[in-house]
Amino acid sequence: MELRLLRYFVAVAEELHFARAAERLGVEQSPVSRAMRNLEATLGVQLFDRSAHQTRLTWAGQVFLGECRRVLATVEQAVSAAKAAAQGYQGYLRIAICDSLAQPHIATLLARSREEEPELEIRVFELPFAQQLKGLHNDLLDIGFALSDAVSEGLVAEPVWTDPLSVIVPVRHPLLAHAEVPLDEALKFPLVLCHPDAGSGCHHQIQAVLQGASKPLKLVDQVTSLGVMLTLVGAGYGLGFAIASQVQTLNRPDITVRPLAGTPPMLSTYLLRRSAEPSEPMKRFLQRAREEFLPKGDEPAS
Repeated sequence: MELRLLRYFVAVAEELHFARAAERLGVEQSPVSRAMRNLEATLGVQLFDRSAHQTRLTWAGQVFLGECRRVLATVEQAVSAAKAAAQGYQGYLRIAICDSLAQPHIATLLARSREEEPELEIRVFELPFAQQLKGLHNDLLDIGFALSDAVSEGLVAEPVWTDPLSVIVPVRHPLLAHAEVPLDEALKFPLVLCHPDAGSGCHHQIQAVLQGASKPLKLVDQVTSLGVMLTLVGAGYGLGFAIASQVQTLNRPDITVRPLAGTPPMLSTYLLRRSAEPSEPMKRFLQRAREEFLPKGDEPAS
């Protein structure tokens, strides 16, 4: 199967709009539509639910999206490793992040690493939580960042920072009358939530917050990526929950972020790595992460 088809599929799956996907890819719309029909025929499964007004991923499509991202990231890793070796970089780190994380924290850490260790080649890939675990086990990754600490044997997960949980609201929604939204008010409306197999691993943390509320949940859909959740919220399917700083960096005109009223629930981000003795570049990266985000005296041993 051609990598081009996988890239086309990822673009359509993330945009949920064939014209926007074609614009993002820099091609005409008709080749993209034709490629997706051919891909579904080759696989023998339906990847998209299509109607005159909307395009949505089927569950098979959501699963295939995660696998496509993993394959494309692996190819990019191989290309990057070869280029880094040719350019004489002294060591490298392969770091994976999921799409629901607070990206400003990641940017701060990467900027400091580039400043203090410019000879170190750092490659960053966006991968869902399950694929991060596979990549770490198979020595395709060195470090992962995710919203879950449910790692398997041979891996460790360190909490590195926390972020407040916010509610994501479509524009022109009655909840926007609140500067801070009471959780029970938000739960009066339909919800678009993380699937238990969500890419970021956020399901269990968000579910723990919602289970403590007095209102039953009105669940309309469960999705495996932040991008799909924001698209459905923007289309008016329901409300979502996410980390505000990540959503705000996307600057989407169809949604608004509101903090939850009172003391906001906090989501923990974890640094994932193999439990074996880390390399010297990884030790220095871990130390920077602890210095940047952990309170003094809370730094764990390497």
